[in-house]
Amino acid sequence: MTTDGLGTAAPVGSGALLVVGDVITDVVARHRGPLAAGTDTAAVIRTVPGGAGGNVACWAAARGGGAEVRLLGRVGADAAAWHERELAACGVLPLLVVDPEVPTGTVICLVDTGEAAERTFLTDSGASLRLGPDDWSDALLDGVARLHLSGYLLFSEPGRALVAVALESARARGVRVSLDPASAGFLREVGPDRFLSLIEGVDVLLPSRDEACLLTGLPDVADAAAKLSRHVPLVVAKQGAEGALIARSGTVYAHVPAVAATPRDTTGAGDAFTGAFLAALLAGAAPEDAAAEGCRAGALAVERVGGRPPGPE
Repeated sequence: MTTDGLGTAAPVGSGALLVVGDVITDVVARHRGPLAAGTDTAAVIRTVPGGAGGNVACWAAARGGGAEVRLLGRVGADAAAWHERELAACGVLPLLVVDPEVPTGTVICLVDTGEAAERTFLTDSGASLRLGPDDWSDALLDGVARLHLSGYLLFSEPGRALVAVALESARARGVRVSLDPASAGFLREVGPDRFLSLIEGVDVLLPSRDEACLLTGLPDVADAAAKLSRHVPLVVAKQGAEGALIARSGTVYAHVPAVAATPRDTTGAGDAFTGAFLAALLAGAAPEDAAAEGCRAGALAVERVGGRPPGPE
């Protein structure tokens, strides 16, 4: 028998996944060693589609399983057609609102091509910050079994209002809701207590190690995941090369190991994990098995440039 990730029976292929979040144009600059202040640093630069919401949706669709994956996001007229094509090419149904006044968000990803492939982001969220309750309709949940919210929504007033409306709609329909906190930097600005109050009603939380520790004030990620699982029924703490921890009811009950990989660009690795994890849950996998799918997707993601999965061959 399969479960819905929270221990109750769930039919396989019982509905679609709706992702609500940011769609961004990523400018990825891969350089080696420290940046040379005040002068040139040689780099390989590519422009690719990104955004946590878009990435999660694409990795969920890439895992397969037959379930439809939809994405609600907001972009500018400057890049709307391109982003629609890129999402559709990944098997995602794009539900993009075109902002007539503000351009598509852009993130400059500075990736050190050294051993750790660490990255630094310069973020102009653009139109994605204006995704709000007026862009929501209860009809978006027609045929949906799971709703996933990008944590970036909580870093703007319109986004917070949208999250509140979406959570209310999901509760009324019995739709499970997951959320990825998205950014430790922005999370610090919102504040842990406010963040946790804003996500009341979420069923699955997928923080990174840093986000879990920041939300709880605890230095150990296992302790942090356990504490968070007293607020959210299921917590999956992503640890990169150390795999993932799964907690519920105040206890970490599983450690899923990472899959070995040689990193080129860690941009979007957490999104890859989240997308594959949610697709597996939707197909009826237990959380531990879904997390293993997430680890496999994360390993594939770090060996590629950009945050999206490889296209069909």
